[in-house]
Amino acid sequence: MSASAMMGKVREVGKVITPLEITNHADQIRAQAGDIPTDRVRSMVLSAVLVDTGATSLSLPADAIARLGLAVRREVLLQTATGTATARLFQDAAISLMGREATFDCVELPEGSEPLLGVIPLEALGLEPDLRNQRLRVLPDDTDGTYWTAYVV
Repeated sequence: MSASAMMGKVREVGKVITPLEITNHADQIRAQAGDIPTDRVRSMVLSAVLVDTGATSLSLPADAIARLGLAVRREVLLQTATGTATARLFQDAAISLMGREATFDCVELPEGSEPLLGVIPLEALGLEPDLRNQRLRVLPDDTDGTYWTAYVV
């Protein structure tokens, strides 16, 4: 096979992109209590979220956070590739991914930024990046090899 033919088959190793469903958890609670109709629960699907093992949390662009109507928790100091910055931390982002669900805080990114899925939500959901195959792997939660751990002293 020629070098140019091989170049056409090269793929970006180590990059995992996943779709992600995000819902305003506060809206879900209000709907369950009967305070709002279920069709008023704000939710969206992001088709391309970068799995970023260098990031700690879920990070969403400002326009996605506004569309979801998430409430500000506080301002945080964070480390970025270009140095230290401040960002707003929002609460109640319920995510659903590969049959697993949980609620997290999320860091606000500038509008139009690529959303990131960091290690805290990955670990909490029992998901592990398979960088060679560019996908997420679901860790077992119903066998002796479960990802859930607790240490009692």
